[in-house]
Amino acid sequence: MVETLIRRARPEDALALTEVGRRTFIETFVEGFAIPYPEADLKAFFAKSFDIETTRARLADPAEAWWAGERDGQIVAFANAGPNGLPHPDATPGHAELRRLYVSKAAQGLGLGTRLFDLALDWMEANGDGPLWIGVWSGNLKAQKLYAAYGFHKAGEYQYPVGDWLDDEFILRRG
Repeated sequence: MVETLIRRARPEDALALTEVGRRTFIETFVEGFAIPYPEADLKAFFAKSFDIETTRARLADPAEAWWAGERDGQIVAFANAGPNGLPHPDATPGHAELRRLYVSKAAQGLGLGTRLFDLALDWMEANGDGPLWIGVWSGNLKAQKLYAAYGFHKAGEYQYPVGDWLDDEFILRRG
């Protein structure tokens, strides 16, 4: 039987989290949604967002929280929450934001995403001083449906940079 568990991420998880982040981004947005990111933009995005040193620094930041989803001892999913950084006029850094909820293709359907989301929401409610925020790609209807089921609604839009490429994103808010 395959065991799945969720735990707080640790500093020694930085490489695995970086690899899962890169792989899941490709699986979801390049392969799944067929977004034709130029190679140079993907390379620049990964260097900024999924670099091992960046991941290590973010794991060490006491203002952020990370959880790792494991299957047979391998990290296959993660969630990350922290101070809000979304560009909305009502948002402040004292509010909490779900920054990433990534579940690799091989681990989808195991309930890890929902379990990670529940943990992140609990943390966000306990560590934020106002509404909860999520940025989500405008074409990711599955994620939007999940977030709506938890009371999030569209509060705005912005463009999320993947290198020089700009994705149209929705800003979701609860509270």
